[in-house]
Amino acid sequence: MFGISPLGWIHTLGSLPAIPVAFYMFVRYGRIVPRSVPGVVYFVSMVIGAVTAFLVAHEPVGYVIGAVTLLFLLAGYGVGRLPGLGRAAHYIETVCLSLSTFLLMLPTVTEILRRVPDGHPLVTDLHAPLLVGSQAGLLVLLVVGLTAQIIHLRRQGRLSARPGRR
Repeated sequence: MFGISPLGWIHTLGSLPAIPVAFYMFVRYGRIVPRSVPGVVYFVSMVIGAVTAFLVAHEPVGYVIGAVTLLFLLAGYGVGRLPGLGRAAHYIETVCLSLSTFLLMLPTVTEILRRVPDGHPLVTDLHAPLLVGSQAGLLVLLVVGLTAQIIHLRRQGRLSARPGRR
């Protein structure tokens, strides 16, 4: 079905939980929160997706996306454990994990448009206007989302820095 190999299904189904979990955390917390139950689900699902991308990718860009996703994911989950970064750790964590979500959604949208409906996909060319527009929309969503997250983090920092606040 959809021309997906058994390994491709493992890749797809393994990384699929990251999408609703990321959406939930963005709505609930305004960002991905690594030290939470949904954060653990996101991490495991993203690692499965990124690692198996190396096994299912047919284009060199797939390997790059897998490697960069792992890099952002590990940086986002690891930066909070580094001493001496203070509030900067929250910013780095937020940016890295938002970029990991973008790198999840970019090939997801591309593959959906290139495979659905089965046998007669919406897009057959990587330069099709629908595909390029969808990818551009994801980029706009990333820029707007990161801007909102950084503003939110700055406001939180100012509120916690006020005298009499804890």
